[in-house]
Amino acid sequence: MNVGILGTGNLAVTLGRAWTAAGHSLLLTGRDPAHATRAADQIGPVAQAVDPAGFAGRSDVVVVAVSWDGLQAALSLVGGSRGSLIGKTVIDCTNPVDYVTGDLKPASGSAAQLVAASAPGAHVVKALHLFAGASWPYEGPQEVAPVVAICGGEQGALDVTAALIRDLGGRAAVVGGLDSARQVEEAAGFVMKVVASGHNPRLAVPDVDPALLAATHATTD
Repeated sequence: MNVGILGTGNLAVTLGRAWTAAGHSLLLTGRDPAHATRAADQIGPVAQAVDPAGFAGRSDVVVVAVSWDGLQAALSLVGGSRGSLIGKTVIDCTNPVDYVTGDLKPASGSAAQLVAASAPGAHVVKALHLFAGASWPYEGPQEVAPVVAICGGEQGALDVTAALIRDLGGRAAVVGGLDSARQVEEAAGFVMKVVASGHNPRLAVPDVDPALLAATHATTD
């Protein structure tokens, strides 16, 4: 696929490197053409910096990897409000959390829902906001590969997102429609607060084996 990344920071570069290694082509764009060119150079020869005006039309899937404060402006830059993303899978990686308090910045709704409102007709999927760029690619045993919670309302877009997560070495877990995005985004704040308290967030949730849980339910039914 031609994967278009809206954003030029560390996450965009890390994801871009992993996806080009898996055989995808990369397009990058942002407010500053020089930043986009530098990011493309860091990814490698398969990546290309492109003008925002032609970005959506050349991308098979769009990955939003920008800060919360610049989200609406970035989507407007590529014509989202004018219908440029109609019918496209748009993966929102925005982490709209206050890094000091761990609180979610949107007073209501979610960043993913803001993306959907700012890009009418796009098939928005929330994904990848919980994992720092350094997490990818994952190359260890698949049975302990990172599980990426994703949510969205269109099955084809969920399938595309899951495939791209597999190309990173991860596993996708569909946890609901786009109305679940706020809960998924709040999980990032929870992780940050556990880390701030001096503990590993991996140990802050129960270790539950789904197979054993299903077996228990089958026995009690």
